[in-house]
Amino acid sequence: MIDLDSLTSSGQPLAFFFDLDGTLAELQPRPEQVFIPAETLAALEQLARHHGVAVVSGRPLAEIDGFTAPLRLAAAGVHGAEWRDPQGKTHRVTLDAEMLAQVGARLEAALAEHPDLLLERKSVAFALHYRQAPDKEALVRELAEGIAADHPEFKLQPGKCVFELKPAAASKGEAIARFLELEPFAGCLPVFLGDDRTDEEGFAVVNARGGLTVKVGEGETVAKTRLPSVQAVALWLQQLSRDLAPHYKQGD
Repeated sequence: MIDLDSLTSSGQPLAFFFDLDGTLAELQPRPEQVFIPAETLAALEQLARHHGVAVVSGRPLAEIDGFTAPLRLAAAGVHGAEWRDPQGKTHRVTLDAEMLAQVGARLEAALAEHPDLLLERKSVAFALHYRQAPDKEALVRELAEGIAADHPEFKLQPGKCVFELKPAAASKGEAIARFLELEPFAGCLPVFLGDDRTDEEGFAVVNARGGLTVKVGEGETVAKTRLPSVQAVALWLQQLSRDLAPHYKQGD
């Protein structure tokens, strides 16, 4: 378990950033089956009363809000291609609509003969899921690489049983850096929890600012520490809320 003293010893206020799938919520066979446990939401609500808290995810903002309801947190969706600042204003990267339609049609045609593969559209991004057919990883990779080669507007982002095509200018690292320029995140010691290769750029940004980075699960990472599972994240959040409660009561 991560020691609270390691977070508070600097004397800086804290700001928390969380990936969603595989961090706050268990991975599921299909994206729409994911949910955040009630106990985790309650801990997030307690944390957000006294600290900057944001979700930084590959999912669109609308989906993030659905999972965190009734909370409405600052959030970056589609790997930072769309984000809602702490004042509630939404910002989005835009790509040519005709190009997006052409890419979508090309992907649909390529996957038509593979019903065990899933194409997920995310406004200005696409996710190609192969969780139900891990033997088709090479096929999906080749398809995604072909799109990225033909359309430099996209960057290929591998993940857990998924290849995503996201706007080249968007990353979780840039999203976190952007939040850290705004109240209530500015001047805070950042803490970022994530589980996937998509989170590594975020870890690098937080490490450079002297913050705490937490890799959830196994795999190579630049994160400074680990928690073994989504359940461990939930338990840590609940413990963190309890440990920080006396500080809140004292007005710290």
